[in-house]
Amino acid sequence: MTFEANENVLCFHGPLLYEAKILKTDWRVLDPPHGDEGPAYLVHYRGWKQTWDEWVPESRALKMNEANLAKQASLKESYPGKKKAVPKTSGVTESSDRGKKRAKDTSVDKEEEFTKRPEIKVPIPDSLKAQLVDDWENITKHQQLVPLPRTPNVVQILDMYRDSKKDKKGKSDEIFQEVLSGIKTYFDKCLGNLLLYRFERQQYVDIRKRNTGKEDSEIYGGEHLLRLFVQFPMLIAHTQMDQDSINALRENLVDVLKWMQKNHKELLLSEYENASPAYQSIVKS
Repeated sequence: MTFEANENVLCFHGPLLYEAKILKTDWRVLDPPHGDEGPAYLVHYRGWKQTWDEWVPESRALKMNEANLAKQASLKESYPGKKKAVPKTSGVTESSDRGKKRAKDTSVDKEEEFTKRPEIKVPIPDSLKAQLVDDWENITKHQQLVPLPRTPNVVQILDMYRDSKKDKKGKSDEIFQEVLSGIKTYFDKCLGNLLLYRFERQQYVDIRKRNTGKEDSEIYGGEHLLRLFVQFPMLIAHTQMDQDSINALRENLVDVLKWMQKNHKELLLSEYENASPAYQSIVKS
């Protein structure tokens, strides 16, 4: 065992690193039937509820040291969805101050309402978590890109999943169709705002110019779809869905992920393409 019980570590949860404490150690298979038996650790994420405690393989844990803390900060800085600082303005009147206070109070009320909502977990198989880490490294460290347009694209992937479930009982109902339609809609709405790394944004501008009339889900593929599943707990938490609807949605999302894991060689790239020097120059400028 590389780590011991009660040791403080950094642990991957999705593509980001979080401070965690190892509660127990064991030797087990975490991802049957595809995983191998090996060292496993029950971790508690600092500041998170115990419901998020989970068993993780050794590959997801890192020693708590300066180099890995720097890696944690780099991941957080580059990950899509990072909030931008709001510039300060001068000459604000008393009236606008009151308006800001009311807006702030409303924002606090909404935040309190959000924190009281039940936690939503969409567990991502460890092999797909590894894909997310490789995805981050390829783009942010090695300055590579996903070649676009992708085949299969998101629309085709969802159609393939739908076809795989045609003969399965209960998979042709209205909820099932709504979930697949919702995944596509969320992807098209979120890609440009939440799912791109900074290094990819110029590629997004270029590919949109060459594919006017097409939706993002007809251009991008499984690599970016997988990033959407990382964001789903946050996206779902901000909806007004009741618990039964959330449970039904979660069940379908988990099933999609299991299917993607089973078919990952067909859906996900093993190698990315190197960005041209001209592209790198544009991004740096």
